[in-house]
Amino acid sequence: MSGLFDDFRSEFSKPNNTLVQLILVNVVIFLVLLIGRVSLSIAQNDEIYGFVRAQLMLPGNLTGFLHKPWTLFTYFFTHDEIFHILYNMLFLYWFGRLIDEYLGSRRLIGLYITGGMAGGLLYLAMYNLVPFFQNHADTARMLGASAAAFSVAVGAATLLPNYTFHLLFFGPVRIKYIVFFFIILSIAQSAGANAGGNLAHLGGAIMGFCYVKLLQNGTDLGRPLYWLADGWSNLLKPKPAIKVSYRQRSSANAPTNTYASTAGSSTMSTPDQDEIDTILDKISRSGYESLTREEKQKLFRASQRN
Repeated sequence: MSGLFDDFRSEFSKPNNTLVQLILVNVVIFLVLLIGRVSLSIAQNDEIYGFVRAQLMLPGNLTGFLHKPWTLFTYFFTHDEIFHILYNMLFLYWFGRLIDEYLGSRRLIGLYITGGMAGGLLYLAMYNLVPFFQNHADTARMLGASAAAFSVAVGAATLLPNYTFHLLFFGPVRIKYIVFFFIILSIAQSAGANAGGNLAHLGGAIMGFCYVKLLQNGTDLGRPLYWLADGWSNLLKPKPAIKVSYRQRSSANAPTNTYASTAGSSTMSTPDQDEIDTILDKISRSGYESLTREEKQKLFRASQRN
């Protein structure tokens, strides 16, 4: 068992491993809730599990949400059925690989979180403004990463509509058709037993499309999240000792000490035309899929400049 924990810790500590880390967070929360549910059922204290679960689920009633505003974030990391989390994590993994490879891990986090929140907000709006859903708002509760995963999937299909997945029994299928099928399925089921979940899917889908389209035009909706993440990271990171160097000026006046410090820049530079020409030559020779992750991201940054 210690080996399993070591593997989890190793995956969390790896740089540029955001997709796996997102999946692991969902899995760990699922396992904690599963163990808690089984243990409390054996101890005949099911009400404790119900209370904890209720603190993580997004209520349909607006008053209930105002008493638990954090649930707009926690609900899309929470699952209590194994096939539910399996479906969502597979969906996230298949499409998240593309976002991570072409746009980078920060954009993957941005799509996941903004998509989950957009799905939750649409769910709340529909259950509190539309009479058909208002009748069920008091008892409605929602959990699961479906809206966040839909956001990532639609974002990938918007960015790379003709990218092909090879599906069992179907063969090669472009991802824009796969995503379109699931959107139509969610619309068809938005008045059924899982109406809230399917409405959240649509909210996540809308966010995924808008996120990538705005990103292609130079507007990154995830910037506030990156700022918060960087601030949190800086709080936890030990501050290095300040290095001070002394350089003596040669002048007729008295010598003066000059203090110099350096700082790294996190801004990714836009590739020049020679780099773009080299990448385009490689595409013409070997196809788009032959590009490395860095080359794909350079090409995307160049497209933002034009």
